[in-house]
Order: sequence, then structure tokens, then C-alpha cells
Amino acid sequence: MVTGSYPVPAPPYAEGTGLPWDVPVGDAVAIIAAARARYGDTFVVESGREHYLFTFSPAGVESFYALTEETASKAVGDYLMLRRKLPDDIFVGRRTLPSTLFRRDDVASYLANLDRALEQTTTELGPAGSVDVFDLTRRLGHRMGLASWAGPGSTDGEAFERLVRAFDTLDGSDAFVHPDRMAVVAATDKRAERAALDEVADIIAAAVGRFDTGDRPGHQDDQGLFGRIVDAWSWDEQSSRLRGIALDVALIHIASMSNLAAALGWALVDLLEHPAELERVRLGDRDFAQRCALESTRLAQRSIMTRTVLSPVHFDTGEVTYQVPPGWNIATLLPLLNTSVAPGLKQWDPDRWTRHRLTERNALPSPMLVTVFGHGRHSCPAQPFSLAAMTAATTRLLHEYRMTPRWTSHPQPVPAQIGGVARAEAPCPVDYVRPY
Repeated sequence: MVTGSYPVPAPPYAEGTGLPWDVPVGDAVAIIAAARARYGDTFVVESGREHYLFTFSPAGVESFYALTEETASKAVGDYLMLRRKLPDDIFVGRRTLPSTLFRRDDVASYLANLDRALEQTTTELGPAGSVDVFDLTRRLGHRMGLASWAGPGSTDGEAFERLVRAFDTLDGSDAFVHPDRMAVVAATDKRAERAALDEVADIIAAAVGRFDTGDRPGHQDDQGLFGRIVDAWSWDEQSSRLRGIALDVALIHIASMSNLAAALGWALVDLLEHPAELERVRLGDRDFAQRCALESTRLAQRSIMTRTVLSPVHFDTGEVTYQVPPGWNIATLLPLLNTSVAPGLKQWDPDRWTRHRLTERNALPSPMLVTVFGHGRHSCPAQPFSLAAMTAATTRLLHEYRMTPRWTSHPQPVPAQIGGVARAEAPCPVDYVRPY
């Protein structure tokens, strides 16, 4: 989507700097940090066929969050990233989009499904054993999400196991967690991903059949999300109807689960490393548990935030206003801001939050320099649900089990990751036992 045009005036060009989709990069965040140290808070990175204008100044970040979707699109930026991993079919013709997920009545049903998923999880875990933290939270996320929008029977038995395997293959977050693998995905024409999507379609077709015949334990409400997805395809021929429903479900599940399970994993990791704070959560201090969730997610951010320019933009960085042409991406990188713009931000401290806001945000050069769920019109609509889900899950799991971490130093993120909440580079096993 690159044009031959260049911003006016010309920003500094970070020569030799690329992003891990296009060039081998040991640590994606470190390479942008090095470019920032050399060129300042505003510079250009040319990577493959893409041009990125990075901004880190207070005024630049405020201008970034003020961009309108019509002129500089978050949706297009996200699509260009995810299509490196996901088959194009999943983006075409969708009738129920992830942006519609978080109606108040829907969120209540999702949290009820989370309670049931936690019950099933503790049944699976049994009274004692060992588990990887991030395997645990990913499986829990699959179970809660599929119960919420994948139809009757999707969280039971072999159907659930097949969906877990398929969605682990389809995981759109691989586009930014393992960007160095996307060349292989492209070289195989997404063969594994297409097969996984067909598997999802086959299982969801069976769920639609159960829904149509009234065999829907736990799904009695026809106006729930799955019911609305089915209804949106009610006038189509059967084969296209079943495929359309399945792809709507697939996109919703991939989008909604891209970061929640990872953020929950880091919340557990940090609490396990802070026994006094863990005890407060175990005893049911939900307000404190929410602050812990915010703090863990802040520190775990590896997000590159991009806006793809659709029409010429005048972009003010505080020192210079650039005219940025269509086809460019304006970007910032959260891990370079979240931990550096004020003293003490590298440390985990839940008490820096009051409800969902930084207590001392006015002490920052700009309150927009630190974020968990974004700012302004581009704030993540899933924030209330995500915090409620993380609070419920940490409180329940830490009350149910005494967990002992088996790592010896704080887990580190996947070095090449440039986007989303960090995934752990190595396994994070814990031993657990039910104390009663």
C-alpha cells in the first residue's frame, strides 16, 4: 500500500532498521529503541514495502490518538497485520463483527460462561498437579469464548478439543508474536491455516444443526450472540449459510482471544512473584485484583500501534508538523513508553492505579504516554469485560489452589514479538494443590 510520496518535510530516516516481518530481528522492541536513541522521537522505518512514521513525543502521541478512522485507520492497520497469518476468506463478507461483541447483556452472559469455564477447568486440573500458566489461561480463554459465541456443544468433549487445536493453528496473534514465521506461512499459501478454518467450519455446522433443532443446553436464549449470528444468515442457501456462520464465529473468536489469555497469564505470574499481594487477591479483594490486572497488562505490552493513512494527514509532533501521504503507517510502540516516561514505571506496582486510571497521570508529560487499553475514540471496547474476566479468574484460581512457581527468574517475552500482550519466551510451569 506504499506510494512513491514521502512526508513533507522529510523526517529522519532510520537507515538499516526494519521490522521482523521483513528482516531478521533479534529483539523487535530493542531495534526500535535503538533507532529512537539515534534519531529522536520521530523517524521513518522502511520495512519491506511498508513505510512507518514512528512517533514518541508527548505531542506526537496525542496527535496519534486524535487521528480519525476516516483519515488514518486502525482497522486497516490491524487487517494488514493479521492478513499475514489468516486466510483472506475470514475477512470477506462478515455480518457479525468483533466490534459488536460488548453489549451490556452480552458481557453478563460471557461472565456467566467464564464461571462455568472455571468450574470445568478446576475439574480438569483435579486436586493437585503441574501446569504451564499460559497453557492454562489459553485453554480457559478458549472454553469461555466458545461457550459465548460458538453454539451448543462447542465446549464439550472432542468438539472442544478439535476447536482448540484448530484455533491454536489459526491464532492470528502469530502475525505479531512470531512475525519471523510469516514468510513460511506465505510460502505455504497458508495451507495449515486453511485446513484449520475448514475444521472450524465443520464443527460449527454441527453446532448450528443442534441450534436449529432446539438441542441447545446452555443456549436457550435465541437473542444471545450465537443466535444473532445464526439469524444474520437466515436467508442464505444452506451451504453458504453454514460457512458464513462459521467464519463469523472464527473471526470473533480469533479477535477476542488475541490478548486476553496472555494478559491473564501475566497477572498470575506477577501475583505468584508477590505473595503479599497474592494473598489479598486470594481473600477476594476484587478492586485490588483489577488493579493487579491493569499493572500486569501495562508491563506486558509489546504493542505496535499503527494507523494506515487513507487520505493526507497533517501530523503534529510538537516540533514539526508533517504532511503524511496515503499508504503510509503512523505508529508508536507501547513498551517504549509504558515503562520509561516517569520514574518507577519499570516496577510492578498495582497501587499506581485508581480504578482503571493512573493515580498520578497528571505528573506525566502527557497522560496518553502510558496506556493499557488505548485512549480516546480508539480505546479497546473490551476493557470492562477483560478486567472483569481477569479479576474473576485470578480470584477464583488463587482461592481454589495454592500455586508454586517453578521458574527461577522473571519470565521474558518472545524477543521478535512486536504487537499485543507479550507471550512468554519459555514455559512457565507451576505446581498446584487444593488446600482443602
